[in-house]
Amino acid sequence: MGSHRRTAPSSGSERSTALALGLLSAAATALGAVPATAVPQEDSRAEVDRLYREAEKATEAYNAADERADALRREIADAQDAIARKQQRVNTMRETLGSLAGSQYRSGGLDPALALLLSEDPEDYLRKASVLDRLGVHQTAELRKLRGTLRSLSQDRAEAGKRLGALERSRKAAATHKRTVEHKLAEARRLLGSLPAGERAAWDRASRSGRTDVLGPGGAPASGRAAAAAVAAARSALGKPYVWGANGPSGFDCSGLTQWAYAQAGVALPRTSQAQRYAGRQVPLSEARPGDLVLYRSDASHVGMYMGNGQVIHAPYPGAPVRYDPVGMMPVSSVTRV
Repeated sequence: MGSHRRTAPSSGSERSTALALGLLSAAATALGAVPATAVPQEDSRAEVDRLYREAEKATEAYNAADERADALRREIADAQDAIARKQQRVNTMRETLGSLAGSQYRSGGLDPALALLLSEDPEDYLRKASVLDRLGVHQTAELRKLRGTLRSLSQDRAEAGKRLGALERSRKAAATHKRTVEHKLAEARRLLGSLPAGERAAWDRASRSGRTDVLGPGGAPASGRAAAAAVAAARSALGKPYVWGANGPSGFDCSGLTQWAYAQAGVALPRTSQAQRYAGRQVPLSEARPGDLVLYRSDASHVGMYMGNGQVIHAPYPGAPVRYDPVGMMPVSSVTRV
C-alpha cells in the first residue's frame, strides 16, 4: 500500500509568496489586456488600408473594362456603318442586274441564270459559278462584284457579332468590378466609422501622409508646355472630391485626375494607371520634374502627378479630396514622363 502524507501547514512566508505571485499574475493579465484593446483598432486600421488598396485595384479594373466597352461601341458603330454602305452597294448591284434581266426578257426571254439570281436564294447561284459562262462579259463582271461584296458583307457581320459578344463580356466584367468596389468601400467606411475620431485621424496620416502645409510647385521646371499645362490643370482640381470611376471635372479617381489634367493640355492618356505607366518615357525618381506621372505599388494601382519640391497632387481615396502629399507616401514603382 502506498503511504499517505499529510501536507504541512503553509508558513507565513509561503502565504506571502503565493499572494505576491497572485498579484503579479493579475498585474500581468491587466498589462496584457492593454494591447488587447488597441489591437482591434490597429487591426481595423490595417483592414481599412487593405480594403482601400483592393478597392483601388478593382476601380482600375473597372476603368479598363469600361474603356474597352467604349472602344467596342465605337468599333461596332463603325462596322454597322460599313455594313450599311455595303448593303446599299449590294442593292444597287441587284438593281443593275435586274435591269439587265428586264432588258433580256424584253428582247426574247430571261436567261435561266439571271432568273435564279433574282430568286429568293441568289447565293445558290453564286455557288454555281460555272453558269457564269452563260452570261455576257458585263453581266459576269457585275455578278463577280456582287459575289465579292456579299462575302465581304458576311465577314463584316461576323466580326460585328464578335465585337458585340466582347462588348457584353466587358459590360459584365465592369459590373462585377463595380460590385467589388462598392462592397469594399462600404466595408471600409463601416470600419472607419467604428474607430474613435483620434484613431481615424491617425489612420489618415499613416495611410497617405496627408498634409495641408506643403509648398506648391517649385524647383525644376516642367518638362515641356504640355506638362506645364497639365500641372496647372491638376492644381485647379485641388479640393475636388474623390469619386471612384470618375475622370472629372467635378470628381476624380487617381487615374481619372491625371487623364483629365493632360486632356486639358491636349494630350490623350489611357484611362488606367497601369496603362499610364507606359504612356511616356520612364525616368528615375531622382530626376522627376513637374508633370511627370508617379506610379505607386508594384502593380501601378495608384498614380499621382509630380509637382516639384518632393510633392505630388493626387486623388487619394473616398472621403479625401484631391490634394498635395509627399511623393514617398507609398512605395514608388516608376515615374513616367509624358
